[in-house]
Amino acid sequence: MKKLIAAFVFLIGLSVSAQTSKELIGKWQLVKWTKNGKEKSIEKRFKTDQVFQVFKENGDFESVIGEESHKAKWKLSKNNSQLTIISVILPVVFTINSFDSQKRVITNPEVGTFEYKKVSE
Repeated sequence: MKKLIAAFVFLIGLSVSAQTSKELIGKWQLVKWTKNGKEKSIEKRFKTDQVFQVFKENGDFESVIGEESHKAKWKLSKNNSQLTIISVILPVVFTINSFDSQKRVITNPEVGTFEYKKVSE
């Protein structure tokens, strides 16, 4: 019985992680930023509260801060535990803390923890 339950939980885990890449597609707004345990002001840092990440199916990525836009590429690790944003200069790797179809929390040791909510385009 324990093996049956473990197999069931494993299969559910596979189906959830398989959807992660598909659920990531779309536009996400930054709603909270924490660094070293302290909440930071998004508006103070970015001069706007309109800070978005846009993920496209072909691996294209766009960072939108107010009227400014930056293009890059994105990819998920095979186990969907890490998100890598690849800009012209260098890749930035984020650990995925939590993720569902409407909310995403990612962390990078140098820049902190970011919470995003999915928005319609």
